Amino acid sequence: MTIEHHDLLHEFPELRERIHELKTSDHHFRKLFDEYHELTSEIENMEKETTPVSTQTEEEAKIRRLHLKDELYNLLTA
Repeated sequence: MTIEHHDLLHEFPELRERIHELKTSDHHFRKLFDEYHELTSEIENMEKETTPVSTQTEEEAKIRRLHLKDELYNLLTA
């Protein structure tokens, strides 16, 4: 099974400079960015079955990640 990379630079390559700018200048963005990447790492471990969890737990984590990504995107494009 191929694991897709969902880090923000893969998700929004056209916003690379803006991501860097906000990571260094906006505390709220940095907090959400770190939370998003930690959750992405957890999900990748679930997908690789390194961390065995129920399908429901994995799906709930993916929904949380999607909400974080939406919030980060809104900050990036504001």
